[in-house]
Amino acid sequence: MRITTRTLNRTYLRRQLLLDAVPRAVPDAVAHLVAVQAQEVDAPYVGLWARLPGFTHERLTEALEDRSVVRGGLLRGTQHLTAAQDYRWLRPLIRAGMGRGGLSAFRRQIEGLDLAELAAAATEALSGRILTRPQLARELGARFPGREAIALAWAAQHQLSLVHPPPSGTWRRRGHVRVALAEDWLGAPLEEDPKPERLLRRYLMSCGPATHGDLQIWSGLRRLRDTVEALRPGLRVYRDEDGRELFDLPDLDLADPDQPAPVRFLPEFDNLVLSHSDRGRIIASAADRAVVCPGYSIVRPTFLVDGFVAGTWSIEPGRLEVVPFRPLPDPAEVHAEATRLLQFLQLPTGTDVKLLA
Repeated sequence: MRITTRTLNRTYLRRQLLLDAVPRAVPDAVAHLVAVQAQEVDAPYVGLWARLPGFTHERLTEALEDRSVVRGGLLRGTQHLTAAQDYRWLRPLIRAGMGRGGLSAFRRQIEGLDLAELAAAATEALSGRILTRPQLARELGARFPGREAIALAWAAQHQLSLVHPPPSGTWRRRGHVRVALAEDWLGAPLEEDPKPERLLRRYLMSCGPATHGDLQIWSGLRRLRDTVEALRPGLRVYRDEDGRELFDLPDLDLADPDQPAPVRFLPEFDNLVLSHSDRGRIIASAADRAVVCPGYSIVRPTFLVDGFVAGTWSIEPGRLEVVPFRPLPDPAEVHAEATRLLQFLQLPTGTDVKLLA
């Protein structure tokens, strides 16, 4: 069965909690999304604000403080929020697929170092404690004299499963990141042998229908084709307008392509933009995609009109600046949602919305 790009768009919006205004508890929403990009500290707050009616800053902060949601290195080796129960299987699965990836930046600093010995030293330093990354670096530097201490801390974080307890990761919080052993913070062991099939099913619930390549782009893992093919008999298979095979869970429906989609403002690095190798279901043209993602490590804040990315936004001195790609069908609707975002961002008094023509 072939499905149109517009059907993919509306289905994706629904599964990303951006089409229908359905109240959810923060841990439930994070669990549905599997992992929420949190490289930029405030981004998850804006992303959940866009998805959950009545969301306030306190709701996410409380979930981080009561440990129902945790922050740590997950998909693609970058910082994400995930539900505590999901971290226990997701981190070991991602860690097993990373190998030594992510250590290349410190290759010279850790050359000849026994990484197992480093991990053991970091575990001993952190057991029952929460340290800032510089504090951990100092302790490891004393154990491995002659090595660059901060490189040791980063390498240890790669080797171990560490989370970042609050106030790290909370609204407007800057400064040194705190680290703790995940099993200490969660009060439970991590799973020993999680299976990638679980990851595929959870991914499709929030991002499907999708290709096996999409799953790889989203997760940062490789060689997942065999995982998808093994599950093919139990999956529904579609083809998009270009003939690509898309897999989905058989009990999930497609959305109505004609359902109206509200204006939404999303933060930098939002899941919606990063979850597929082909972003055509959410960013209509290659020219628009080049503006949103101008470099490997840049994904700009965006806004949606009729379900597709229609431009970018940024915080400039004295204003929230909204830059459409092309003339808007209803500028007042975009301005109204930008004003609501402005209130949520808690910017200084006198800051206005500037909608560029």
